[in-house]
Amino acid sequence: MRAEAQGHVEKINAAMALVRRFIEWDRALRRLDELNARVEDPALWNDPKQAQAIMLERRRLDESITAVKVIEKERDDSIELIEMAEAEGDTELEAEANAGLAQLVVRAEADKVKALLAGEADANNTYIEVNAGAGGTESNDWAQMLQRMYQRWGERRGLKVELVDYHSGEQAGIKSATMLLKGENAYGWAKTESGVHRLVRISPYDSSARRHTSFASVWVYPEVDDNIEVSYNESDLRIDTYRASGAGGQHINTTDSAVRITHIPTGIVVQCQNQRSQHKNKAEAYNQLRARLYERELQEREAIANATNATKTDIGWGHQIRSYVLQPYQLVKDLRTGVTSTAPDDVLDGALDPFMAAALSQRVTGEAVEVEDVD
Repeated sequence: MRAEAQGHVEKINAAMALVRRFIEWDRALRRLDELNARVEDPALWNDPKQAQAIMLERRRLDESITAVKVIEKERDDSIELIEMAEAEGDTELEAEANAGLAQLVVRAEADKVKALLAGEADANNTYIEVNAGAGGTESNDWAQMLQRMYQRWGERRGLKVELVDYHSGEQAGIKSATMLLKGENAYGWAKTESGVHRLVRISPYDSSARRHTSFASVWVYPEVDDNIEVSYNESDLRIDTYRASGAGGQHINTTDSAVRITHIPTGIVVQCQNQRSQHKNKAEAYNQLRARLYERELQEREAIANATNATKTDIGWGHQIRSYVLQPYQLVKDLRTGVTSTAPDDVLDGALDPFMAAALSQRVTGEAVEVEDVD
């Protein structure tokens, strides 16, 4: 088999091996058999919520397993066709089979990403919280660029984006903002963005046109539904109310409608001010708190799993810095993944998809990537 076809086969094999490892192939097959047996039980629908959860898990497992089987079968068929064409000297048939392998590589990569979004909470809606770091107006502007980038990325993927909390900067940008993205696999796609983001650029706010480095932190945590139990003591909470600072109306800025909840044992702080009533803001703040506590629990589980698995490398995504360089002509380079993207209409808008895809793959494979020092 020629080198080009062999390269396609190696890429397909690598993608399918990653999917098999990620879904734990043998366990997934046993689990699918168990779910199929439960679906056939007429008593399943006595509890509609549990039945829906089982059907969802069954569908996701079946899609992942079927995709692997179909791609591997088509790969084997293409290999046999190529070998037959080489034996008969049929270059036209060989070229056709090789083109089919190239298309199969694209499908394998797409199925790989889809299978990687099969974590416990990957299918959930997600909160994205952006906070400006030290640096004044520069960092506030960078935080707003990130917030706008995530918002437009969500809209382009068909997600519903709701602004939960928003605090403007004194001169430009934002001090902090929290968004809720609703849609399929919202958390799975966005979770690799958690951490500190650094931007290096020629500052538009510096009359001397000097280069500035700005920082902003991003926290991503899944929305918790009724099927997930998160326990905490009310005595561990401190609830503060204050007047909303954003644009409002006749009522929102004249009463203490905004709510801030602090979970004292962990130091987690959540707040909401987008609703007109304190009651609704408090309910949304409680939802955020449950989501943050659940995300903390997921991180603890992952840390335990990594500690007991000697073959997997923990690359510490929640603590490492993701760096970007903003170059002339609005060329944005992510120094972690090496992905370069252009955004001709709006700086950074639309740059997120390739960054997330690369980051998601590296997170699962455990391949640490050096972050270039640009200071």
